[in-house]
Amino acid sequence: MYPNPQDRWQSPYAAAATRAGAVPNTLMTRVYQWMALGLGTTGAVAMIVQSSPALLRAVYGTPLIWVLLLATVVMGVALSGFAMRMSAPVAFAVFFLYSAMMGASLAWIFVVYELGSIAQAFFVTAGMFGAMTVYGYVTKRDLSGWGSFLMMGLIGLVIATVVNLVMGMLGHFSSVLYWLITYVGVIVFTGLTAYDTQKIKDAALATGAHGSTQFAIQGATILYLDFVNLFLLLLRVFGSRRE
Repeated sequence: MYPNPQDRWQSPYAAAATRAGAVPNTLMTRVYQWMALGLGTTGAVAMIVQSSPALLRAVYGTPLIWVLLLATVVMGVALSGFAMRMSAPVAFAVFFLYSAMMGASLAWIFVVYELGSIAQAFFVTAGMFGAMTVYGYVTKRDLSGWGSFLMMGLIGLVIATVVNLVMGMLGHFSSVLYWLITYVGVIVFTGLTAYDTQKIKDAALATGAHGSTQFAIQGATILYLDFVNLFLLLLRVFGSRRE
C-alpha cells in the first residue's frame, strides 16, 4: 500500500501558494470530509467481504486479488496526482471505487487479526494522525525540507519490503527486517501526515474561493493513503492474531 509519489500534489495552484493570509477553512474541511467518506467506504466494504465466505474465496482464492492490488495502486496515483484534471463526477466515481476496492483488498485483516486489536490499532492511528495533521495545519514552520528525507524513507521501505518478500519465498524471511520496516514505516508516515497537510493547506490558500470537488478529493486521497499505511503498520505492532 506504500506507493505515494513525491509530487503527489499537482494542483496548478500549488506553485502560487503562500502562508500569508487566512486559509479557507471550509475548503480544508471538505478535504477531511472526503477522507472520512473514503475510510468509511473502505471499512464497510472490508467488513462485507470478510463476512461472506463466497466473497473471500472470490477475492483471495483467485488471481482477482492481484488485479485489485494493481488497480488500487494505479487509481491511488491517478487521484493523488491528477484529480484536478478530472471532471467532478469522474473524480467522485474514481475515489468511491478506489475506496471500495481498497476495502476488498484489506478484508484479510478481519480474518487474521482479532477485532479488538484492529480497533486498538485504528484508534491509535486516529490519535497519531490527528495530532500530526493538526501540527501540519497550524505550525508556522516550513516543513518542505522534510519532503526529500521522507521520500527517501518511503522508497527504502518499498525496496526493503520487496526484498523481504522475495527472501520469504526463498525460505529466508527476516523477522528483523520485518520489524525494522514496521517501525521505520510508522516514523515515515507520521511525518508524511504533517508534511502533506501543510502542502494541502498551501494549495488551499492559493485556490482561495475557487476550491473544487476535485481539489478536495485530491487532498483527501493523499491523507487517506497516509492514514491507511500508518494503520496497517501499527496493526503489525498492536494486532493480536487469531488462533
